[in-house]
Amino acid sequence: MPTINITITDAQQQALEFVAANTNDWINFLVENRINKATDQIVAIYTEKALAEGIQIPTTKAEIVADAYTRGWVVAASTEAEPV
Repeated sequence: MPTINITITDAQQQALEFVAANTNDWINFLVENRINKATDQIVAIYTEKALAEGIQIPTTKAEIVADAYTRGWVVAASTEAEPV
């Protein structure tokens, strides 16, 4: 499982503390929320393509995401001109 670390300045930490009681929880919530939105986008893309091609849809979102990448139905934003 990947670990993601970020470094911010003291001033950025203070600014974040102005809007968040617990900065780590706030950052985790923000990242998890974006992951959920991206997952839902991938599931929608996958479902449409799988139904059009008569392909069995996996039973979990994690399996759908993995298979969508395997089939090339989605690619990492770093390989596209514009991230979704």
